[in-house]
This record gives sequence, C-alpha cells and structure tokens, in this order.
Amino acid sequence: MNLKDTGIYLTKAILFGLIMAAVFLLATSSNSPFFQNGAKHLNISNELSFAKAVRRAAPAVANIYSLSIDQRSPLNSSSLQGLGSGVIMSEQGYILTNYHVIKRADEIVIALQDGRRFTSEVVGSDPETDLAVLKIDGDNLPVVPINLTAPALVGDVVLAIGNPYNLGQTITQGIISATGRSGLSSGYLDFLQTDAAINAGNSGGALIDTSGDLIGINTAAFKVGGDNSGNGISFAIPIKLAHSIMNKLITDGRVIRGALGISGEPLTPVVAQILNLPSLKGVWVTGIDPSGPAAKADLQPRDVIVSFEGDEIPGVELLMDKIAETPPGTDVTLTVIRQGKKVAVPVTIVEKNSFEQ
Repeated sequence: MNLKDTGIYLTKAILFGLIMAAVFLLATSSNSPFFQNGAKHLNISNELSFAKAVRRAAPAVANIYSLSIDQRSPLNSSSLQGLGSGVIMSEQGYILTNYHVIKRADEIVIALQDGRRFTSEVVGSDPETDLAVLKIDGDNLPVVPINLTAPALVGDVVLAIGNPYNLGQTITQGIISATGRSGLSSGYLDFLQTDAAINAGNSGGALIDTSGDLIGINTAAFKVGGDNSGNGISFAIPIKLAHSIMNKLITDGRVIRGALGISGEPLTPVVAQILNLPSLKGVWVTGIDPSGPAAKADLQPRDVIVSFEGDEIPGVELLMDKIAETPPGTDVTLTVIRQGKKVAVPVTIVEKNSFEQ
C-alpha cells in the first residue's frame, strides 16, 4: 500500500469514528427522544417493587380470629376456633370475608395492622358464594381501594395479602392463571385462578393488582399431594361478584335468589343429533322438581331451553345465573325446543329453598 492509499484509509477511519461519536452523543443527550424512550423502558424494566400497591391496600386487610366459647365453663372461657383475613370495604366498618372463616364462631375478633382490636358483628352471610359481611365500629378506618370497571385478565400480576398460619400480615405474588373457573363449589361462582400462595389464614384476604386495587377475595387453595406438599393452585372470588353479594347482605342480611326447580345439562353433539337440534346452544332439561314452578308451568324433561326473556342461552351457567338474579314473583317467558318445535313457556320465578329441591 503506497502513501496515498494509506492516507485515504486513515481519513475514512477518522471520519467514521467522528460520525459514530456524533451519533452516540445525540442518542444519549437528555433532549434526545431516543434517550427519553430508552430511559422510560429502562425504568419500567427496573421497577420490580410493588411497595406502593401494598401501602395502598395492606392497612385495610385485617386479621380475623374466630373464637369458640365453652358454655360449660363457669368463666365462659374462649379458645381459638378459626383463623382468617378480611378486607375493610367502607369507612362505616363493613368487612368482607369468607363465610367458612366465621361460620362456627361464637365471637369474632378483628385485629387491624395499626394494633387496634375490635369485636365484630355478623351483618349477613351467603354460603352459596362463601362470603360474609362483618361490621366494626371505629374511627379513621383504612379502606381498600376498588376498581369495579377493570376486569382481571390472564397474565396480570397480582398480590395476595393475608395472615397465613397467624404469622402476621404476609404478601405473596403471582399472576392470574385463568378466569371463569367454575365447578369448585356452588354454581354461582366463576373463580380467578392464581399461582400466588394462599395458605390457612389467607382466606378472606385481598387479591390486589399492581396498582393496589382490590380485584378479588382469596378463598381457596388446591394442594397437589395434600395440605403440606406439592404445588398450590389458588382461587379468588372476583370483586365484582363479591361487591354485589356484599351490598345484598348489607341491605337484606341474606341473598335472595330466584329458582325454577329444574336441573339441566349442556348439550352434547350426540344429544343434539338425537333431538334434531340445529346447534349446541341451550340447556337440556334433565329433571323437574314436582313441587317447583317449572312443573306447574308444564316444563318437561328433554325440553331444551334456548332463551330466557328473549336472551339467548348458550349454556347452563348463564341460565342458572339469570334465574338466580331474577326477583321471586317475576313472570318470565322461556323459549324451549320440544320435539323439534319452538314453544314459549311462561313461568313464575319463586325464591330458592321455598320448595323441596
């Protein structure tokens, strides 16, 4: 390589270095959109703390101690019968928890995180959804933040707050693994499934999102291999349902549900073919309570209910929800397919448990 070629090569190298240096300075300048966007993403990736969310919600999650009183003792001595958690929902002192936490209690003691203790009264309970509302009288009670308009989505990060094994308030973290889980208890529940740890004492506690808003009431855990081994799968009652039940318990002391006196099953391809049905939407009536309103309305086994007051019925869960939410005494019209023909069946909803099921 001669001297001229060497000079050209060095000049190109120097120019390239100067250009790269200018690009680097521009990209790292505080006024550069590249820097701002990069810093934004850097902050997000490094923000691994949920302390702000916990500070918003944790003070409103109380420890619940269910006591059993020995009536045979001359001093009516009490002993710890159960342990759980609860969420303070209003400044008036209403606390939402699980029914199974307090169902056998003679006395219920509420311990707040600020050290205060209260004896609570039971406002109402609903075994069907495993929810109960308690009330305490106190000043400046912490209240959990709630967002009823933003449903939990699969993949959302969540935090469970409670008092497992009476160790003291504990936070566990996970994600929403599934929504709409049913078949775990009554027909009125669609659980949120999460891998956040829920242990004995967590029942009735808060499931919150990363903003600190309450999205569910922790209620159950399924352990593979028994209570003390295996991997846990946890469930929570969605806050929208829990909030609705709470309001009904505060207003009436109980949840009043409608009933028809029927049992049904989802349609299968085989059943649809036998009954000559155009689709798998609807509920196949498999049983009629002889003392219920369905029998009085001449609803029949093998009928397929396809609509309720004009609303299409795709499956069993939606039909049972509509029946339960209809006030007793309401006249409704069911559209059924009977022997290949659509038939309108008027029926009057009655209160659940008002007749032999």
